[in-house]
Amino acid sequence: MRMSRRGLVAGGLATPLAARAQGAWPQRPLRLIAPFPPGGGVDLTARLLAEPLSRELGQTVVVENRGGAGGVIGVEAMSRAAPDGYTLSLTGAGTITAGPHLRALPYEALGLAHITRLVRMPFIVAVRTDLPARTLAEFLDLAKRQELRYASGGAGTSQHLTGELFNQMAGLRMLHIPYRGTGPALNDLAAKVVDLYFGDPATLALINSGGARAMAVTSPQRWPLLPDAPAVAEGVPGYESENWYGLAAPAGTPPDIQRALHTTVLKVMRDPATARRFDEAGLHPAVMQQADYIAFLRADSTRWDGVVRRGNIRIDG
Repeated sequence: MRMSRRGLVAGGLATPLAARAQGAWPQRPLRLIAPFPPGGGVDLTARLLAEPLSRELGQTVVVENRGGAGGVIGVEAMSRAAPDGYTLSLTGAGTITAGPHLRALPYEALGLAHITRLVRMPFIVAVRTDLPARTLAEFLDLAKRQELRYASGGAGTSQHLTGELFNQMAGLRMLHIPYRGTGPALNDLAAKVVDLYFGDPATLALINSGGARAMAVTSPQRWPLLPDAPAVAEGVPGYESENWYGLAAPAGTPPDIQRALHTTVLKVMRDPATARRFDEAGLHPAVMQQADYIAFLRADSTRWDGVVRRGNIRIDG
């Protein structure tokens, strides 16, 4: 796949304060698209970012939920907006690095103006409370003997591909059940309609309330927020699939606005009080310099291309 470098600009030193002094960006409220419905990790990330970013920029940052098509509808809406720095979107593997290998997208994924990665976190392998497996070893044995149904927030999402990677590395045939976001998937997990869900941190609330059990996490090691849940790698050596969310603007966004936005977001995410709120939600700040982020996106794209090819996965529409 040919990946354009259009719109990808390394971070610089311009600041929002200097920009405002020159009568430049930002002069009015910003729109931050969360490309999934309310109730999930993407929505939570957008809302945790919006308040401190508004204070730092001196302009309101309005979160707009535009769910559908595994996040593609929301990112497409951002990509078609004027490249003036006033419309941004959260992004992830499903919309940027895995999505292009699954289907034709209505935007050039790596051609957008990618600002920085915001957060990283493991997926939680959450299972229905009555699943007849209490340990990771028992779960793997059960999954080999019968077809389990795993939910995701949508076809082509990072949750979907994380489950496919699990299938490939553990020799399983779990059936993928896509939903329109985290909320509906969690509802059906609690109702025992599906057997398991590769969940974002929003799943913690359901687990803590007793509506699901944490079977494992997908990070290389155990996760401090669920210390009793083993890493999948303890039963499937070498398995790792961490989730991440980034920030992007339309292709063609002026370099000075990209630099100002990048500098401001890094300042906000590195503020101790803001970082603590993200950490407490299970969304661990993981900002990067713009050039490093672009390199990360390209490596992640190569990785998911291999998973998609091995699984012979294709999504229509």
